[in-house]
Amino acid sequence: MFYGVKRFFSSADMYKNLGLLVLRLGIGGSMIAFHGYGKLIGGPHTWEQIGSNMQYLGIDVMPMLWGLLAALAEFFGSLLIIFGVFFRPAALALACTMAVAVVRHLSLPPFMPGAGWGAASHAMELFTVYIALFLTGPGNYRIPRW
Repeated sequence: MFYGVKRFFSSADMYKNLGLLVLRLGIGGSMIAFHGYGKLIGGPHTWEQIGSNMQYLGIDVMPMLWGLLAALAEFFGSLLIIFGVFFRPAALALACTMAVAVVRHLSLPPFMPGAGWGAASHAMELFTVYIALFLTGPGNYRIPRW
């Protein structure tokens, strides 16, 4: 038994894959609980409100659809990140969603709540995490691997 544990913890690959698993579980679970779930159950009014942020990119059509896509990306995309299934498309969708959030925060007038670099920092951090996950992949500890 001890030999198996020692062998498990002696692999450099194991640390990389375990680190990716911890990152996927933490980021994915946090995104679902604090962002995606509320947007998804918020319904059409919430989706339209969120989708209207596309105006900062010059897109004024179908805000409800854009909001629904953001909610789906944050909820179901995060589930895909956690399980390591369709991982890169999910990471890319979440990175795009975070990019829109960054643009929104930076486009607001300075006197409004949620404006500026301080408000955009969380979305910028998540954007960076999702791009890094997109580039590295899910690691070996994922559903298709099992």
